[in-house]
Amino acid sequence: MEEAIIAAMAAAVWVYLIAFRGGFWRIGREDVAPPEVPVRSVVAVIPARDEAEVIGSAIASLLAQDYSGQLHLVVIDDHSSDGTAQIARDAAASAGAGERMTVAVAAPMPRGWTGKLWAVRQGVAIAATLQPDYLLLTDADIVHAPDNLRSLVARAETGGYDLVSLMVRLHCRGFWERLLVPAFVFFFFKLYPPRWVADPARSVAAAAGGSMLLRRETLDRIGGVDSIRHEIIDDCSLARRVKAVGRVWLGIADETRSVRPYGSWRVLWDMIARCAFAQLGYSPVILTATIMAMCITYLAPPLLVLASSDPWAMGLGGAAWLAMVISFFPILRIYRCSPFIALLLPAIALFYMAATLGSAVQYWRGRGGAWKGRYQAASPNSADAPI
Repeated sequence: MEEAIIAAMAAAVWVYLIAFRGGFWRIGREDVAPPEVPVRSVVAVIPARDEAEVIGSAIASLLAQDYSGQLHLVVIDDHSSDGTAQIARDAAASAGAGERMTVAVAAPMPRGWTGKLWAVRQGVAIAATLQPDYLLLTDADIVHAPDNLRSLVARAETGGYDLVSLMVRLHCRGFWERLLVPAFVFFFFKLYPPRWVADPARSVAAAAGGSMLLRRETLDRIGGVDSIRHEIIDDCSLARRVKAVGRVWLGIADETRSVRPYGSWRVLWDMIARCAFAQLGYSPVILTATIMAMCITYLAPPLLVLASSDPWAMGLGGAAWLAMVISFFPILRIYRCSPFIALLLPAIALFYMAATLGSAVQYWRGRGGAWKGRYQAASPNSADAPI
């Protein structure tokens, strides 16, 4: 009887996810760049800390944009030790566009800020002197497709959006990347269905930090970067602030991509552990509820199929597992991964659950939000707790 109840719960969850969760799983690229796009000025702000291996490609891709409007780049070198700033300058010089880029060194970070946002704030301050219509907030590892900026501006202008964002194509070539990266995107869109993000009647708001186009005047309205200065998940926090006063749109990129490789499962684990507990509001209660819900959603269906002696439990568990597999196919297709990986989604979900627990443990040990040698979040009881 207990098995049948669990199976019914799992099946009900997947009916909801498939039919009533904003169609999150049917995600696909939309062509949004018409031949004629209103000419708007843009300043791209790129925070960079020890990004020598990737920043040259990012700079070159931005300076090669098929965009008729004015575009200026601002790189904030966040005390790099690998020559990041010089490589950025060399990339601009190679493109014959040194005058279109400003490189500045970040000031020492005050308490109460995360490192990336402190760099972004300084970049935005420099951008403000140029009075652009839009800010393109992007990362040093993002290689932009030639039409990316034109597409973002077109989406913002034609749709009246204040923030337009694309989940860039993450690096997905090695074994661990193919196994774990598509699931990261799947879980992200399940949490933030793009249709709901774009719906003004819903409170759901999200953005993907690799490619965000933001109206400068809207950023001023919400109090600038200062309004989210302590946030670990800065992109989604920014989207929530913007949606409170305007409109937000979220999609997925086709060619704009991150060139930062994830060499092992450990790198992906650290990426999840950095922010998972912050996503749960640092709440042990929400953490427990989340783990229980994921167990019912992802682990129970295959266990019921493989181990239950109750035919009803086996049938409902099998239906839930089938729904899980089918819903995962579109993301796997986008990432050109084998569809058979969908059968492994329960095991992949177990990895994400473990990393989420690891995120909580890091926070309680005073090492939350670890990124490039900095701990950006800590338990209030820890000596490292931020002010």
